[in-house]
Amino acid sequence: MESTLRPLTHDLSYDFDALKSASAFCALSDIKRGVERECLRINPTGMLALTPHPKALGAALTHESITTDYSESLLEFITPPESDVNTTQAQLEDVHKFTIDNIGEERLWPLSMPCFIENAQDIPIAYFGESNVGKMKKAYRMGLRNRYGSMMQVISGVHFNFSVPDAFWQHLATQKGVEATQDWVSEQYFSLIRNYRRSCWLIPYLFGASPALCSSFVAGREHGLDFKKLGRGTLYLPYATSLRMSGLGYTSNEQSSLRICYNSIDTYVRLLREAMYTPSKNYSGFAAGEGGNYQQLSKNVLQIENEFYSPIRPKQPTASGEKPTDALALRGVSYIEVRALDVNPFSPVGIDKEQMHFLDVFLMACLLTESPKFDAERYKETEVNLNRVVVEGRKPGLTLLQNEQEVAMRDWAEALFSRYAEVAAIMDENYADHRYSEAVKREWQKVEDPELTFSGRWLNKLLAEGDNAVVGRELAETYRQQIGDFNYHFKSAEDFVAEAQRSVAAQQEIEASDTDSFSEFITDYFAREPAKKNA
Repeated sequence: MESTLRPLTHDLSYDFDALKSASAFCALSDIKRGVERECLRINPTGMLALTPHPKALGAALTHESITTDYSESLLEFITPPESDVNTTQAQLEDVHKFTIDNIGEERLWPLSMPCFIENAQDIPIAYFGESNVGKMKKAYRMGLRNRYGSMMQVISGVHFNFSVPDAFWQHLATQKGVEATQDWVSEQYFSLIRNYRRSCWLIPYLFGASPALCSSFVAGREHGLDFKKLGRGTLYLPYATSLRMSGLGYTSNEQSSLRICYNSIDTYVRLLREAMYTPSKNYSGFAAGEGGNYQQLSKNVLQIENEFYSPIRPKQPTASGEKPTDALALRGVSYIEVRALDVNPFSPVGIDKEQMHFLDVFLMACLLTESPKFDAERYKETEVNLNRVVVEGRKPGLTLLQNEQEVAMRDWAEALFSRYAEVAAIMDENYADHRYSEAVKREWQKVEDPELTFSGRWLNKLLAEGDNAVVGRELAETYRQQIGDFNYHFKSAEDFVAEAQRSVAAQQEIEASDTDSFSEFITDYFAREPAKKNA
């Protein structure tokens, strides 16, 4: 039965002419994107690899494309900003191949939710050497363990970095009769972010791939979810899309009280800074430097800005020792980081080109659609909608909140995809194919048939073949063989060896240059006056 609930999305105007003009100006062909893919190292039995970060991969502190996240076992692969999706995909393949060729019998876990981990205390915290910067990274991770537990920290995701070219901003500003200042550009990125928050429930619906998890992940934890059991130890929810993004994953009771504002860069920076310098009763029991003991960096709500969990972040590259909020305050937004993507288990490198094409369209639509400022209720609705979709996004008849009204998720998606089709058609004009239109059509099929979503496909695979541990281990071995057969595209094995050697030398140089004690370094870091524009 067709829903009588109608979405209100069409009430937001869309700058169709601006995009069409920019496309004719060829300003869209230089959109930059980069990928950060996380994955656990596992041993041949499917258990977490407890070995140190492999020496052949270089120094995690200083390597440009291979590092670690929370744990020694949690690799992170980074590609630089590129304007060609094929280049980004090839770079991912290169770094995966070099890694697989240099980790012996270990494999890369192909899922977002962790493999079986018997004891969270066994998860090794990442080690970045003996420099003050390296020690700070470790102390920060100690704080994450004490605050949230290690299990939450070994969830894997994919971050998609996105920026539009300066030529586009110049063209758009001319059309609007304004000057393309950095402040204005930052305002446009924050408009994008607000619209992203309004519709980001669509990302886990389409690309969420964690409807199930290993029971070891929730052992001893209260969760209140009505899990069904599969195989020896897999728990799942029939309509879930991304348990990674649910209350089981990247969440924090302490952070739930934060009201980080996306209405302007100034308020965003101010509120993040306040959280970094506001004491927390919940974390007061962990040492933060007393007697040289660092169980966390500080006893405040946030140790540093990166502790704030969000499905999207405004970003500006930082100089050595510079706080992210200082970089934003001084130089504005350079790009945005989409953080709501699960690892794609149907790709050996965790993401595919078709996803990137759709994300380009999705984000350009967010940028060019009217973006009213948030009030507390509108922001809360974005949280409610995201939570509904990650837990039961494939449920027939699911409704979401929009301006205090319940609307059918499918109807809202239909309104969004009508807009995406227009955006894609214009973006295709920069190329000799229909890559963007085809991506939109392919994702729309998932709205029409939820079984085609990543989560639907993965859950059906589990139901047919076995539990998460078995299927994940088999897939890890399959991808190990596939990746091993890859040819190098942009870098050779010798290039990676040289890069690893340079990273080790760079870490040693940093360690040799330290003159302050670690306590002095941390005191100075947090005592610095926040940077202000034109200061």
